[in-house]
Amino acid sequence: MSFKNLRLATFLVCFFGLANFAFAQTVPVVPAELRVITRLVPPFVMKDGDTYKGFTVELWQAIAKQIGHTFNFVEVPTIKEILAGMKAGDGDVAIAAISITSQREQDFDFSQPMFDSGLQILVRNDAEAGFGLSQIWKLLSTGAMPFLLTLLAALIVIPAHVAWFTERKHHAELFSNSYFPGIFQAMWWSTGAAVGQQPDNLGSKWGKGVSSLIVIISLLFVSYFQATFTTVLTVQSLKGDINGPQDLIGRKVGTTVSSTAAAYLKTLEIEPVEFAKIDQAFLALDNKQLDAVVFDAPVLLYYAATTGRNKARIVGSILRKESYGILFPRGSILRKPVNEALLKLREDGTYDALYAKWFSVTQTADVAQ
Repeated sequence: MSFKNLRLATFLVCFFGLANFAFAQTVPVVPAELRVITRLVPPFVMKDGDTYKGFTVELWQAIAKQIGHTFNFVEVPTIKEILAGMKAGDGDVAIAAISITSQREQDFDFSQPMFDSGLQILVRNDAEAGFGLSQIWKLLSTGAMPFLLTLLAALIVIPAHVAWFTERKHHAELFSNSYFPGIFQAMWWSTGAAVGQQPDNLGSKWGKGVSSLIVIISLLFVSYFQATFTTVLTVQSLKGDINGPQDLIGRKVGTTVSSTAAAYLKTLEIEPVEFAKIDQAFLALDNKQLDAVVFDAPVLLYYAATTGRNKARIVGSILRKESYGILFPRGSILRKPVNEALLKLREDGTYDALYAKWFSVTQTADVAQ
């Protein structure tokens, strides 16, 4: 081999060697044992002693088996610390109930959606016990009550004027000849007549006619008013005072730190009370330190059907739909095989079996009404 060819061969070996080295440095390397960052959020991630369980845990275990990786869990208390840990390179994967958002997509990669969710409101079962001024006002302004109250006022005021005008000269002992206080005396008489308790009969033809008319109308009115008032009172007690996001304004509302629920509440100009763990918010609600909790619907439903049964209930519909995903660092080579495994688990029925196992209790429990 000539010297010139030797130089060319040496150059090519060096070039391709350096190229391979550079390529190896840029391709992410997956460790033999994956570090999976998570947090406790029933029923997705729970802990029994040192053993993790829950819907997301078992789903991840099935995925890890499919892609042929062992793993260990790294538990942190909040979603904020999950995101910080992934950004710092402390984990290869993050699982829990992690909502896919446009803001998080800027810093991380997500798997395809693994669970459809949304935000809902949880209140105490006894949260509406008793009536304050706001509850009384809401009761009197609901349904047919404004019309009935107006009709009652007319049934008192109009006959009172007729009675005073026709009887003031004949029944001075009943009605003063002066408009004040005579009209108030007449209204007192007509109020009694409207509820079927006339204190005295009027003597003039007009007075007798008014009295008879009031008696007939009052029989019909009192029965209808009582039935309507009872219905409104029953509906109000069943519905409660918090039924949607508009009812949260001015209330103490709890959720978790840096959650999508906290961000949503702030868009409504509600400053939430933020807790590290959702269980702390549930406890504060039970101790009457909160008026409501806003969080992921599956988590609230699970609590209301298990630990919080008969103590708390869901009100209203889904406030905002969300999807959960498995979180990866930017450019992770795990994303493709994890997505493929997730699709296989949906196709072979494994996903449906896990869903039925962990959420059938919330589907059958009567906690959403």
